[in-house]
Amino acid sequence: MDIELFNFPLPERLIAQHPSDRRDHSRLLVLNKATGRAEHQIFSDILGFLKPGDVLVRNDTRVIPARLYGVKLETNAHVEVLLLKEIHPDVYECLVGNAKTVKTGTRISFGNGLLIGTCLDLLEEGVRVIQFAYEGVFLEILEKIGQVPLPPYIHEPLADKDRYQTVYARVNGSAAGPTAGFHFTPDLLKAAKEKGVIVVDLTLHIGLATFRPVKVKDTSDHKMHFEQYQIDEAAAVCLNEAKRDHRRIIAVGTTSTRALEANFAKYGRFTACQESTDIFICPGYRFQAVDAIVTNFHLPKSTLIMMISAFAGRETILKTYAEAIEKEYRFFSFGDAMFIYGT
Repeated sequence: MDIELFNFPLPERLIAQHPSDRRDHSRLLVLNKATGRAEHQIFSDILGFLKPGDVLVRNDTRVIPARLYGVKLETNAHVEVLLLKEIHPDVYECLVGNAKTVKTGTRISFGNGLLIGTCLDLLEEGVRVIQFAYEGVFLEILEKIGQVPLPPYIHEPLADKDRYQTVYARVNGSAAGPTAGFHFTPDLLKAAKEKGVIVVDLTLHIGLATFRPVKVKDTSDHKMHFEQYQIDEAAAVCLNEAKRDHRRIIAVGTTSTRALEANFAKYGRFTACQESTDIFICPGYRFQAVDAIVTNFHLPKSTLIMMISAFAGRETILKTYAEAIEKEYRFFSFGDAMFIYGT
């Protein structure tokens, strides 16, 4: 499909620069994809659209302070590095600013020598494989010298760094936040459970697929990068029981959706595993795992708007996005949310 089919005009003023005062006070657009009807609520109203027996699937990944600023030991030139994923102990794929200056063997000092990186390999599009040497605990060093990698369209500083985490973030490893989950509070999750909603966690560490725009004209030419995900045995059993009983599986975010669909497509049922996926969900894809999605509003021409267009229909999504823009919903990471459901 032509990438321009997923384009739309978005006023810059609607790109949210900071989160709402309270997580569950962001706005919520509820879309019935079967009818195309949209309702306008606040996020805490999502309780009214959840049913006893629904399985709410969250991504419990935690964003690490993955952005590092260092200097090349050979020249003292400044280098910016973004950790994408760990491929071996202390060896990471990294997105490097001004990557042409970082070649095999280049050594970079971070935090006045608290961390020393050595480039082992050159990959495509500015990605480098870097091995890190240090004394102590790697994550503790990152907490001292690293920064949370906010998306490039956010230009204002974040007053509370915990707002770029979900309240249930648990497993360290992401280079970006699973933003649809930002709207949930402990009280809201407690109320959902009291209503009979079953909450299940999986882990997908968000990496380069989030940071890379689609650069091809035809979506069939786009290649997704691999992202690591994990589903444990208890989660798989719960999800298979929901399928058996025809109860809804509701994915919180496109990352949860991606993991669930990748897993079900590969095994024909939900199966405990720890592996990577490069699944690309765009119109023409037939959903097998997910019945409803909680999601934020996405960038034009992004793989994420392609995914929800596959779920609800491209024309329906673009019409709904136009309505959201007219009503001045806030877009992207710190923006408002959608709940998409319907057979």
